[in-house]
Amino acid sequence: MGEFDAIRPYNDAEVPAVMERLLGDQELMRMLAAYRFPLLARWFPGVVRRAVQFALRREARGIQCVDTLQHKLEPYLDRVIESSTLNVTYSGLDNLRQGQAYLFLANHRDIVMDPAFVNYALYHTGHPTPRLAIGDNLLQRPFVADLMRLNKCFIVRRSLTGRREKLQAYQMMSAYISHSLAESESIWIAQSEGRAKDGLDETDPAIIKMFCMSRKGEEFGPLIRSLNLVPVSIAYEWDPCDLLKARELEQKARLGEYHKEPGEDDRSIAMGLTGYKGRVHVAFGEPLQDDYADAKAVARAVDKQILTNYRLSPSNYLAIEQQGQIPAQVAAWRNDFTPTEVAAEEQRFKTRLAACPSDQRAYWLLQYANPVHSRLRVLEHQ
Repeated sequence: MGEFDAIRPYNDAEVPAVMERLLGDQELMRMLAAYRFPLLARWFPGVVRRAVQFALRREARGIQCVDTLQHKLEPYLDRVIESSTLNVTYSGLDNLRQGQAYLFLANHRDIVMDPAFVNYALYHTGHPTPRLAIGDNLLQRPFVADLMRLNKCFIVRRSLTGRREKLQAYQMMSAYISHSLAESESIWIAQSEGRAKDGLDETDPAIIKMFCMSRKGEEFGPLIRSLNLVPVSIAYEWDPCDLLKARELEQKARLGEYHKEPGEDDRSIAMGLTGYKGRVHVAFGEPLQDDYADAKAVARAVDKQILTNYRLSPSNYLAIEQQGQIPAQVAAWRNDFTPTEVAAEEQRFKTRLAACPSDQRAYWLLQYANPVHSRLRVLEHQ
C-alpha cells in the first residue's frame, strides 16, 4: 500500500475498475433515475433505473483515465453553471504561468461549486485542474467517495477525534500537498475548516502551519514562497443555501450548538449545484512571495487579497442598508450598477428575505453584509 493511498485521488490505472463499480451501484442508479425522471421513477423504478444504467454505460465507453473523464463531465458542469447563474466572471488568471503548480487557498461558501468554478476557469484557459481537498464528512456513501476521488479529490480526515490521530492525519495531508506540488500538480483547499456561513472570510493560521508540518527544518520564509500560494476569492451574488445557513447560525446562537439532520449535507450539495446564484466572480490573487515571519502573517496576507478582490454585488449593499448601518464609504453604491439591475435585485432581495423566518433574518443578512464590512476593514488598514 502506498504512503498516500488512504487519501489520494484515484490514478488513471484505477479508473476502469472504479467506473465499473459505480455503474453497478444500485443506490446511485436509483438516485440518478429519481433525479432525471422523478415521475417515471416513482411508477416504474426498475425499468427507469436499468435505462439510466444502460445510458451511462454507453456514455462511459472509452473512459480510461481521469483527463478523459473530466472532458466528458465538462459539458454537464457548463450546463449546471449556465442554468444557475446570471453570469460568471474571472480576474487574475494572468497571474498564473502555464506549467507551474500552485497552492490555491480559497474562501469557502459552497461545498461543490467553489472548486467547480475554479476548475471551470482553469480548464477553459488551458491550465490543468487542481487536486481538490474534500472533508471525509461528505463521503458517507461509498459511491460518493468514488465519484469524488475520480474527480481529483483527496480526503481531509475531519471526523477524527483523537489528538494523536488528528496530528498524524495533518502530517500526512501536509506531505501529500508537498508531494503533489513537487509532481507539478496544483492543489485547491479552503482557507479554514468548513464554509463561512456568516460571510466572514478568515484564513486559519493552523492551515498555514499544516502546509509546513512535513518540511521541518526548512526556513519559514523560503518554504512559503516555494508553495506558490495563491489566494482565491469567490463571490456569489446569491447563496442558494442562505436559508439553511441562517437557520444553523440562529440555532447555534440560541442553543450553543447545532446538530445536522440526516442528509443535510446532501441537500446542501444539491441546492448549491442547482440553486440560483446570480452574478458569480472568481478572483485569482498574486502568489505570495514576500518574506513572512510566521503563519499569522501569511494568513493576514491571504485575507488581504481575498477581501480586496472580493466582487461586491447589490445583494451585499442591500443587506447593509437593511441592517440600518450603511457606511459613508459605500452610501453611493447604486452608481456602480444600472437602475435596471438595482431594481431587479431589490425585488429579489425582498422576496428572499421574506422567505426567511423572522427570528433568523438577522443571520441571513450577516451572510451578505459581512463581505462589505470586511472589505472596509482591509481598506482602512492599507
